[in-house]
Amino acid sequence: MSSRRQPGPEGIVKALRKLAEIVLPTPLLPAEIGGRTVYLKAESLQPMGAFKLRGAWHRLTDLSEAERQKGVVAFSSGNHAQGVAWAARRLGIRATIVMPADSPARKLDNTRALGADVVTYDRMTESREAIAQRLAEERGAVVVPSFDDPWVVEGQGTAGLEATNQMAALGIDPPDLVVTCCGGGGLGAGLALACPEAEMVVVEPEGWDDMTRSLEAGEIIPVAPNPPPTACDALQTLKVAELTFGILRDRGTRGVAVSEAETGAAMRWAFDNLRLVLEPGGAVALAALLAGKVEPAEQTLVILSGGNVDAATFKRITGL
Repeated sequence: MSSRRQPGPEGIVKALRKLAEIVLPTPLLPAEIGGRTVYLKAESLQPMGAFKLRGAWHRLTDLSEAERQKGVVAFSSGNHAQGVAWAARRLGIRATIVMPADSPARKLDNTRALGADVVTYDRMTESREAIAQRLAEERGAVVVPSFDDPWVVEGQGTAGLEATNQMAALGIDPPDLVVTCCGGGGLGAGLALACPEAEMVVVEPEGWDDMTRSLEAGEIIPVAPNPPPTACDALQTLKVAELTFGILRDRGTRGVAVSEAETGAAMRWAFDNLRLVLEPGGAVALAALLAGKVEPAEQTLVILSGGNVDAATFKRITGL
């Protein structure tokens, strides 16, 4: 569904240069966890509320003029949808987004408000990839996958390069440990390329930890049948891609899973200590450290990946 060129550090440098022309760096916030100072990258403060803007902007700005005229089709549970819609509106490109019917209303509404056409589907019985491919073929449009795409991986990796630059400006060495959420692995793969010397840890919700199990097994293992409900809608990927899995496997990445309670506790901690509103999927990396499932290193970088959550869900999960 996309060119099979391999993503690399040069592409991440190019993507960050393009991003710097349109958005400011997201804050890098120091915090004490486990007796050490860790650095929290607040991607929840992107213009559309999540890191997904990075990959979307890199992909869409590399389209030819002929491709821009035909438009793009993407599939997403919400944050990639909003990232593509945001970038497409700014570039004057028609965007159609295939989204699960059970996506949070906030994400569906925000995607439409950004000017995209939304096509819904049943995430457990229908293939979003097949629907997107059909729509793209009908219109001659370009498919922009949420993680299985070299431009998207490079774009997401800019979060790591940007954080490394911010740490250098403070006289701090580059990250030696990177902890991030994982759905399809696009962000994790990009960070692995951007921070080649760091240990990589990906974090998933319990029951949806297919990347963790795949890395342990050395081969891709999809989510088991009848997975449990999870508030982490952004991380409900049924099967990861060879592209992202391969990058993370080759880096010796390990994975951990966190519970709903641990995720809610991390959301409360971020609200109380950072004055940040995080969505469940955006808080899992922080949850892994707070729960003691990942021990911080000397220079730990933690990605707070998104903040697109409605008030009712936030209150229910955090108890606030």
